[in-house]
Amino acid sequence: MPQRMLVIPRVKRRIIPHGGEAMKTPYGLKVIDNCLNCPVHTQRLFCNLAPSVLADLDSISSSATYPRGAVLFVEGQEPRGVFIICNGRVKLTATAADGKSVIVRVADAGEIVGLPGTISGQSYELTAEALEPIQANFVPRKDFLQFLKDHGDAALKVAEMLSLIYHEMTQEVRYLGLAHSAAEKLARFLLDLQPIPGKDAGSPVRATLTLTHEEIAGMIGCSRETVTRLFASFKKNQLVEVHGSSVILKNRPGLEELVER
Repeated sequence: MPQRMLVIPRVKRRIIPHGGEAMKTPYGLKVIDNCLNCPVHTQRLFCNLAPSVLADLDSISSSATYPRGAVLFVEGQEPRGVFIICNGRVKLTATAADGKSVIVRVADAGEIVGLPGTISGQSYELTAEALEPIQANFVPRKDFLQFLKDHGDAALKVAEMLSLIYHEMTQEVRYLGLAHSAAEKLARFLLDLQPIPGKDAGSPVRATLTLTHEEIAGMIGCSRETVTRLFASFKKNQLVEVHGSSVILKNRPGLEELVER
């Protein structure tokens, strides 16, 4: 496997001048100063903890910002600890002996990457790379394991997160191993997107799609050109509409038919 350089910037915290207005932050991120002051921690599975538990987590975490393309850890590396994503997204890829890679899953803000290896003590099974500028809290393995021993509610959330990771991995097997055509793979991918809540019953499903065609290709195991061609075909056949980062499943039964076929 080709060697890749790990990018580990210095810890960067937001500075508030005397006027009270926040200064510019690295990569334009809305930097979160600490876990206790995080405005959305209650909306995130692992971070929705009691204040005293969050304080203990913050005391063992070091926060840093990373540019797009920064590698947090590589497949086969000994586990140093976990990265809790505060802002941005991280892609997790597996690499074959011939150098080809596939995106196994994309981790969003509030998720933890490096969790299976850190818990088991086995090497990181995937490579984690920033899809966009991110802020992440790094927690060393020894400290994280002790934190879970001390706080059963946090350990339970980690078990839930590992179950969700397992679920996403089985979906990836469906894309790569059970689909018979690229059209079926893309249809499965679109049907599995998380719909935006709050829409009227009976209206077409709308979902957020921030991945590029190349990134989608990496997830479903085909070329970028194939994904672009299929999207054009799906739009022509009134199966989907794409507006910026939003995709509308105009004809869900039609997409389901592609999968069943």
